[in-house]
Amino acid sequence: MKTDNLLTTTDQMGREVSFLYPPKRIVSLVPSQTEFLLDIGASLVGRTKFCIHPQSKVQEIPIIGGTKNVQLQKIEELRADLIIGNKEENDKEGILQLAKDFPVWMSDIHTLDDAFEMMTALAYLCNLERRGRQIVSECRKATECVKNTKAGTVLYLIWQNPWMAAGKYTFIDHLLCQLGYENVIKRERYPMLTNEDITNLNPDHILLSSEPYPFEEKQLDLVTNLWPNTSCLLVNGELYSWYGSRLRSWA
Repeated sequence: MKTDNLLTTTDQMGREVSFLYPPKRIVSLVPSQTEFLLDIGASLVGRTKFCIHPQSKVQEIPIIGGTKNVQLQKIEELRADLIIGNKEENDKEGILQLAKDFPVWMSDIHTLDDAFEMMTALAYLCNLERRGRQIVSECRKATECVKNTKAGTVLYLIWQNPWMAAGKYTFIDHLLCQLGYENVIKRERYPMLTNEDITNLNPDHILLSSEPYPFEEKQLDLVTNLWPNTSCLLVNGELYSWYGSRLRSWA
């Protein structure tokens, strides 16, 4: 609902948010959403240190900390009129603190439809709907093109020491299913695993993500030696976990 220059809306967590419309000084706390906001031409004045795309644009935007340790004073200095966050990626206490002084719009992403809904909503909030619709359409087409192009059971590892994997009720799990894989992890979120656990799960494929743990060739060699009968691959974590305009990269 718009009243004069004030917009009141509901975010993906069901929270009511009111702010001056359209926002001119946005702070984004999520890398994939930062990329989307910049791709549609939104006015960002703050980002996290993990917001690294698009490289040509983020370099000039001040850093306000990380996704889990936002620096409130820096945001105050930037005079943010809207903050964009995410339920999973940002620290709850930090968000509650920010919401005392700033309008904070939160996403909650578990499926591709959630991602498309988020992008559509942010484009509307920024009065940039035409560009937003174009990007959402491109993301839909790209992810539809790769539907069921993979097969077999899969284990998607995001951390070492201890091993941690993407489980149910995560965006990664939904994307794996879209590709045609069957995730061997039936627990929710990101459970820890032992070597014995992985052996018993006996996946056809083990995918080692480039983020948040930066798996490299030495970890690939380790995993291949531990489970020689399993196909083990290094994968770009941005493709599997960034739920903004990066989804176009599947095309």
